[in-house]
Amino acid sequence: MKQLKEIARKQKNSMYTLVLMSILLGAVIIAQAYLIVVIVDSIFLQGESFHVILPALLSLIVVLGGRSFFTYVIGRTGVKMASKVKRNYRKALLSKYARNPMQGALKGQSGEKVSILLDAVDEIDSYFSKYYPQMIQTTIVPIMILTAIFSQNWVSGLIMIVTAPFIPIFMIIIGKATQRKSEEQLEKLAQFSGKFLDILQGLTTLKLFGRAKEKQEAIRQSSLDYRDATMTVLKIAFVSSLMLEFISMLSIALVALEVGLRLIIYENLPFFTAFFVLILAPEFFNSLKELGSAFHSGRGSMGAAKKVIDELEETEQPVQWGDAPLEERKEPPAIELRNLKFSYGEGSFSLKGVMASIPPASDVAIVGRSGSGKTTLLHLLSGIIAPSQGEILVNGKGLHQYKEAEWFDQLAYISQNPYLFSGTIQENIAIGGKEEATIEKVKMAAEKAGIAEMISKLENGYSTEIGEGGRGLSGGEKQRIALARAFLKKPSVILFDEPTVGLDLHTERVLQRAMKELAVTSTVITVAHRLHTIREADQILFMANGELVAKGTHEELLLSNSEYRSMVSVHEGGNTK
Repeated sequence: MKQLKEIARKQKNSMYTLVLMSILLGAVIIAQAYLIVVIVDSIFLQGESFHVILPALLSLIVVLGGRSFFTYVIGRTGVKMASKVKRNYRKALLSKYARNPMQGALKGQSGEKVSILLDAVDEIDSYFSKYYPQMIQTTIVPIMILTAIFSQNWVSGLIMIVTAPFIPIFMIIIGKATQRKSEEQLEKLAQFSGKFLDILQGLTTLKLFGRAKEKQEAIRQSSLDYRDATMTVLKIAFVSSLMLEFISMLSIALVALEVGLRLIIYENLPFFTAFFVLILAPEFFNSLKELGSAFHSGRGSMGAAKKVIDELEETEQPVQWGDAPLEERKEPPAIELRNLKFSYGEGSFSLKGVMASIPPASDVAIVGRSGSGKTTLLHLLSGIIAPSQGEILVNGKGLHQYKEAEWFDQLAYISQNPYLFSGTIQENIAIGGKEEATIEKVKMAAEKAGIAEMISKLENGYSTEIGEGGRGLSGGEKQRIALARAFLKKPSVILFDEPTVGLDLHTERVLQRAMKELAVTSTVITVAHRLHTIREADQILFMANGELVAKGTHEELLLSNSEYRSMVSVHEGGNTK
């Protein structure tokens, strides 16, 4: 793959090191063969004493040490190249995932992204740690060996030139199949990882609905698909190794046959030359064979690289923010929605031409049936995603013209299921602070959020560890920690995705009191499901099928909109207070 070659060439220091070490390696291989022949010839044919061959033996030991050292440096250089490339790819993927708009984050499964970030990037290792160093080595060492053989016996050199191309030809044929099958294997692994993590996260729900066995079968089938893809890749690898060994063995046999005939039958080849050629011939083909093995790994890496690069090049435009300052104001900002439109993609849900004005310090409720666009509108108001058309004006200026950090500093977004991180309760509340929050400030925020009493009863208090996603806490406790974050932040705009849904009456009342206190100095925009929340709102935005079909107070909408009356009637019939 061109991208991998370009990346390798950019690491010039590593490339120069590989070239130099390969030249030195070729030189010591030839010197090793020469010294072995000298020693054998001197002892068995010339009948020399031990002290005569001692210098040659010592030289051979030095040469063998040099060969080990140069081989180590080549391998170490390849590992360093691979480490640098993998680190850069992971940084690029993390950067992409971090800057993705909300619709990008919602696409796919978390496990699939993790699989690409870890497994696919790890697969790229072989290209730089094995294939690329071996490619440079095989470009240099066999040519040096061939030159040495031609200087002694041109016939053997000619046989090697004729037989050598069979190895790269076979590599190309097998390599194409390897890359295709490796891509399939990685695709199966990504699907398996995504499905497994998705099912694992929802295991409790599946058990409660009696669907666990059904999903168990889905995981089993996905794992079998991955197994089959892996076994196919291994089968190709075994066939490749077998054929490379066969071609190398046959080529060496032809050289040995030619040398043997000329040495023994025709007696026109000196022993020194014959032995020298027979030692170097396996070294020549071994270098080509190792390239063949590395080529198989390299092709697998190319398949992984294609998956990573495709992920990086996937067109998901991040939200673009401006650099206009957002002035600190005692009064919350005025917000205006002008012909606001948004779509998650062709054939998906879309928001159509929403127009509304939200005065400073007002209490706004967004209502409507499920799927009407309430949460999408909240995401747009938060600035997490940008409208495809129209604009949101904050104090008369487009929202995304402001500096991102300054807007988020004035904003609090509390969803139905706020995310809590693995760590202490204090650390999770302190996240809401604009700066490092002291324990006193954290305790004050917890008091206002109505969770201080519960924390004080815990053995370790604010130092109590909670699990990832808030494991160990109830839904209401997680909501109150989220509210404590908001009290610590003191925002001027608060977005609620009706966090009281599904809570017990006591917890709901505690949260409502905390929310009212937050609302005293802030503009509050709530995706409302509770009738009492709707009734108390200064303005209601009534959504249906992605459109703002009506707006006004509760009394005004009861008189003017039949669909709203119908919805309220259902709520009242359900005894929703």
